[in-house]
Amino acid sequence: MPFHKPNRTQLLLASVVLMLPFAGMAETVPKADAPATTVEQSSVSEAGAYLAAGVAASESDYAAAADWYGRALAGDANNAALLEGAAMANIGVGHMEEAARLARALAKTGAKSQIGTVALIADDAKQQDFAAILKLQAGGSSAGAVLDNLVKAWAKLGLGRMSEAIEDFDKIAKTKGLESFGLYHKALALASAGDYEGADKIMSGKVSGVFAINRRGVIASVEILSQLERNPDAVEMIDRNFAPGNDPEVDDLRRRLAAGEPVPYTIARNATEGIGEVFYSMATAVNGEAEASYTLLHARSAAYLRPDNTEAELLVAGLLEQLGQHALATEAYALVAPTDPNFHIAEIGRANATFAAGRKEAALEILQALVRTHGDVLRVQMALADAMRREGRFEDAWKAYDAALKMVPTPGPEHWVLFYSRGVASDQMGKYDDAEADFRRAMALSPNEPELLNYLGYSLVDHGLKLDEALGLIKRAVIMRPDNGAILDSLGWAYYRLGRYKEALPAIERASLRMAVDATVTDHLGDVYWAVGRKREAEYQWRRALSYGPDDKLAARLRLKLEKGLDAVLADEGAPPLKPLEAAAATP
Repeated sequence: MPFHKPNRTQLLLASVVLMLPFAGMAETVPKADAPATTVEQSSVSEAGAYLAAGVAASESDYAAAADWYGRALAGDANNAALLEGAAMANIGVGHMEEAARLARALAKTGAKSQIGTVALIADDAKQQDFAAILKLQAGGSSAGAVLDNLVKAWAKLGLGRMSEAIEDFDKIAKTKGLESFGLYHKALALASAGDYEGADKIMSGKVSGVFAINRRGVIASVEILSQLERNPDAVEMIDRNFAPGNDPEVDDLRRRLAAGEPVPYTIARNATEGIGEVFYSMATAVNGEAEASYTLLHARSAAYLRPDNTEAELLVAGLLEQLGQHALATEAYALVAPTDPNFHIAEIGRANATFAAGRKEAALEILQALVRTHGDVLRVQMALADAMRREGRFEDAWKAYDAALKMVPTPGPEHWVLFYSRGVASDQMGKYDDAEADFRRAMALSPNEPELLNYLGYSLVDHGLKLDEALGLIKRAVIMRPDNGAILDSLGWAYYRLGRYKEALPAIERASLRMAVDATVTDHLGDVYWAVGRKREAEYQWRRALSYGPDDKLAARLRLKLEKGLDAVLADEGAPPLKPLEAAAATP
């Protein structure tokens, strides 16, 4: 059985469990006047469960947290902190019904909780109990002012109080900073009631001006236009917002519209779906700004109320990856059906989460299977190629990049990365002429990509070719990314290969500060120290480089340098000797 190094959560949980017998030792010794069976071990276990739950929650380990909170609640069922933590843990896992049960128990304690309120709103909306939502709000429970007001409007719509709902949406639309929320959801509400003309007037900007909408907002507008028998306008809107070939769902929508097919309105057909859209709007609005766990709270609720909202499912999975919960992320990606137009996106995500969990071969198998079913999708070929390159399978990577390039008969600036990536694979296979040709084709498409400039410049330096041009390319990359350790290393190495050792030193030292445990950068620093006469420091850096897990080739060369010195190694390799420091300093 392979040994897996435990993470911080597992270690802390283990320490809690190990502490329990000792923590309870004083209580397990019977007093003289007490029965021999009087032991308070159960309370000790509850305390341990409480501590373990807190540790798991701090690590966003929702599965473990849900289990430990459940154990702790067995002995303290009315503890508000435990109930709130358990509710969030169950939301994190995706157990929304259990989260709602816990939230109801939490509400009975009199405690106010945003997490609990979100769970209750989601559950009441799922049950179409919109009166319960309004009662919850009237009792002072809040999920946040913006969400509260949008949910209230949709709940009134669900109760048939359309005029009041529209008034509430209008109030939000007139609130500074919230205009787009109010307008968007008012348009969806009108569309849900069949008022497509009113919805279009809002979405087109005729009522209150143009406002920002996301991908689902564009699709909503397109569906509304189709319901108004304006398919050509809908096609034009798709063409303005989406490039062909990048989004199979949108491509299929465009095809149907162009064929004259009436497309139904699907984004928010009723109040339950409208509240789901509110949660999704909030999740996308705060994504990248708020803590991932806060965004997850809303994204899980959106997916619960609208299981066919693939964008919400993908957002949930991505957030779980961000939180390091790769197993849960894999489960979330797997919820997207093979018939879904975004299935390939979900499978690429599932492969990435599987790889991050340490199951590299399984990740490759997912991508290889995806190529068999979706090999005509450029993004799929790129994902397989990138995975192969990451695993050092450069010939397989080259084949996949080549297949991807054959799918692009007329490459544009956005396709520079295809040539660049195929060039990297060629370079790693020892086919440098092919690699350089691809790098230069990539530069012709997009001449100011720092990563590309750096790689081409460094590879020219490494092969001892066109060193002056190489230095110029790297300097351009440094201007764009002045704090990038890899680019600074390239700059220093170019100076070194040109014999300009004193100029090389500050760049390599800066690179080493930013990439402190990189074997190659540390090796370069040692070479430059040797070249400027600081030989003891050079040997120290080579020893450091050996400790950072270099590949076999670099490790062997490092040992030779420590044994013989850099000058002898260069002589054995037939490489030009180092320039005398005085001559190097005089190099223009």
